[in-house]
Amino acid sequence: MQLFVGLGNPGAKYAGNRHNIGFMAVDRIADDHGFAPWRSKFQGRVSEGVLDGAKVVLLKPETFMNLSGQSVGEAMRFYKLTPGDITVFHDEIDLAPGKLRLKKGGGHAGHNGLRSIHLHIGAEYQRVRMGVGHPGHKDAVPGYVLKDFAKADKNWLDDMLRGVSDGAASLALGDGAKFTNAVALRTAPPRPSKPMPKPIKTETAPDEDTRSPLQKLADRFRQ
Repeated sequence: MQLFVGLGNPGAKYAGNRHNIGFMAVDRIADDHGFAPWRSKFQGRVSEGVLDGAKVVLLKPETFMNLSGQSVGEAMRFYKLTPGDITVFHDEIDLAPGKLRLKKGGGHAGHNGLRSIHLHIGAEYQRVRMGVGHPGHKDAVPGYVLKDFAKADKNWLDDMLRGVSDGAASLALGDGAKFTNAVALRTAPPRPSKPMPKPIKTETAPDEDTRSPLQKLADRFRQ
């Protein structure tokens, strides 16, 4: 069994925030793959389903971001999982909008949701880092991530979420490369190969006539 955790803050007020991209990711997986209706459990909302034969539980902690680890830890203990069975989807300001990276272990880089999860289950879980861009100054980060995505973000955001859903089964089966490739096919599809240019026809200049006037006259009489 795999536990996919989407990070965000509960309530309509925060639904469109950059900080809620993790919620958006697991919502898209649930919608596209016919998961069970969401229900309240583990201080959050859970939905269960199967991806290519792998049982997956989706979790959206409702403790608010800074206490996400409480919900994740409770779910992990209930299902008797290890941190290696858990994948957390979260916003990443150190990646450009539309970029995605898969990472296992390591630090929390100041992300309050990850910081809380570290405290409750340790660091050896997998993260799907979903780029939302950086406001340019660290003091502006809290306000930036708690604002809604701009209209200009709609296309790349939809592509990323579709890609996450496309690759969800691969992620559940432990094929991280196939998962990230599925996202890349949505966010950066290969360009169609250009047709070979047609060869340019060039006129061949006639050979220069090097005959003398007398030879030209003689040749005329021979014709």
